[in-house]
Formats: sequence, C-alpha cells, structure tokens
Amino acid sequence: MKKLLFILILSGGFVQAQKYRPFYNNHEIRFNMGRFLATTAIESSYEFYFTPDTSIGGTVFFNGDGLGRSGNFGIGPNLRAYFGYRPKSGIFAEAFGLYYTGDIDIEDNLGRRNYDYGTTAVGLGLGRKWSTFGEKLTAEINVGLGRNINPHEFQDSFMYRAGLSLGFRF
Repeated sequence: MKKLLFILILSGGFVQAQKYRPFYNNHEIRFNMGRFLATTAIESSYEFYFTPDTSIGGTVFFNGDGLGRSGNFGIGPNLRAYFGYRPKSGIFAEAFGLYYTGDIDIEDNLGRRNYDYGTTAVGLGLGRKWSTFGEKLTAEINVGLGRNINPHEFQDSFMYRAGLSLGFRF
C-alpha cells in the first residue's frame, strides 16, 4: 500500500495541466464571401497566430468598380486579440490599417471630372470566429470602422469594413 501511494505521489509531479491543446495550425488564409456577394470585390486575408489568443495578419482586396465607396484596390495589416475558451476562436477585437485607391467622378460648374485617389485609414473592429474541432476550417463574421488619415475634399472621413469569411488553417 505504501508503494502504491508513493508511486501516485511521484507520478503526480509529471502530470501538467494545459489551458489549450498543443499549439499547431498557426497559419490561416480566408476568403471574404460576404463582400464578394455584396459588391463583387475579391478580398483575401492571411493570419499568423503567435499565441493562441493573439494574431497578426494582412488583407488585400481587388474591386473591378473603382467608383465604389471602398475603391478598387486595398492592402493593410491587422492585429487581433481573441477572447474565448477555445484557442484561436471566439470573439475578437482588432486594430487595422488600410491603404486603398480608387477614382471618383465629380460634376460641378466646370463639368464632369474624374479624380484618382489613394488614402490611408486606421480603425478598430470586432468579430466572432468559429473553428472546427480539428481546427482546420473556420468561419468568421466581422465589422470595423476606420478613419481616413488624409481624406480628400470629395471623400468621406470614415470608412467601414465588414465580412463573412471562410478560412483554412495549415
């Protein structure tokens, strides 16, 4: 009996509790289906998880309609913090930057003119991410509001982001 008690006490020192499963699949690519269906813009994102609750990533989008509110090309980084019980999932908050270009038609007393522009915005966003138990496939919904740093007189001071994305981790 004493030997059994000694073995249990000794083996208890080797058992460790972990908050999460081993850390793997820390790269993710996503395609924003919601933006594609709403505006025909193609948006893709990459995310790298350097901890189970924090990631850094980037987004790039192309839009054939340069006269839209969000321009015809955009690229920018983001930093996310996740608040959930599962790693790399749950509610998240993000800080993002975005450089985007486009063109706009303005009609005034001089006639109709076309302006090309490039501007930078910084902002904050919120969202929710779900992942499969194997942590290979993800679904995400997010919204964000940013402020244009250098808006032109024909631009809005604020810009928005929204998405319904599907992703794959590797």
